[in-house]
Amino acid sequence: MIHVRHSAVAAVPIDVAFTYIDDYRTVPDWMFGVSDFRPIGGFDQGLGSTFDASIHIGPTTLRSRLEVTAWEKDRVITLASLDGAANSSTWTFVALGPDKTELGVDFAYKLPGGLAGRALGLIVEPFVETAVKNTEATLRHNLEELYEKRDADGS
Repeated sequence: MIHVRHSAVAAVPIDVAFTYIDDYRTVPDWMFGVSDFRPIGGFDQGLGSTFDASIHIGPTTLRSRLEVTAWEKDRVITLASLDGAANSSTWTFVALGPDKTELGVDFAYKLPGGLAGRALGLIVEPFVETAVKNTEATLRHNLEELYEKRDADGS
């Protein structure tokens, strides 16, 4: 398994960060390449909920079914693929004060073995690193904008 890890601090309370990331409707707004992310089955959040996702990578759209395999409010969300390329993402949340949250992500994926897997790795790994950094920057921007607007509205 190859892991790409990244963390950053957002100027928002932990509950604001967790609620936003946990809401499947916001995922296409901040997750790099994701054009569609919708629940399948009876749950749209929490442990065991499943989602169908469409992700654009260059000229290709990959589709995947994901399941939430770890979920603890204001602490962690892990999604793992049920089909397609083996991958998972774990989001962690640590309060650094009343209005600061450290957001961490560990994106893991497994490539096929052999020469083809190594060649694919040379293409995929830089893309994944760029995607993770772009996702974090967009996510942090969206969170801080949402929180500033909420404060301005008095909510």
